[in-house]
Amino acid sequence: MTEREVIQDILAGAKVIAVVGLSDKPDRDSYHVAQYLQRHGYRIIPVNPAVKEVLGEKAYASLAEVPEKVDVVDIFRKPDAVPPIVDEAIAARAKTVWMQEGIVHPHAAEKARAAGLNVVMDRCILKEHYALTERKRP
Repeated sequence: MTEREVIQDILAGAKVIAVVGLSDKPDRDSYHVAQYLQRHGYRIIPVNPAVKEVLGEKAYASLAEVPEKVDVVDIFRKPDAVPPIVDEAIAARAKTVWMQEGIVHPHAAEKARAAGLNVVMDRCILKEHYALTERKRP
């Protein structure tokens, strides 16, 4: 299966996306991406200890505190913050760890893959979704 096909499967199968590092500031990339995903039918769960609510959704201080099943863990944090997030994603039995553009952590990615999770690194989930859906509409 090509990387494009894997991404397509991830986005088609996902319903709940935990956005780690989601800001409540509308000018931030994380806010814009989460808002786009929400508008396209995904349930967004903000994960950020500095906020109480984003885009009408209750925020959680950590992924471990999220009380529902998460399909994708979308990471908007610096690479050095990725390993503990991957550990929480594995413990939460997420299906996918998605590191946004500019975020790469090969060791954490390998750990996630070894635990059976899909991994996408250095890609924007909004751009990937748009490429697969919006451009194909007549």
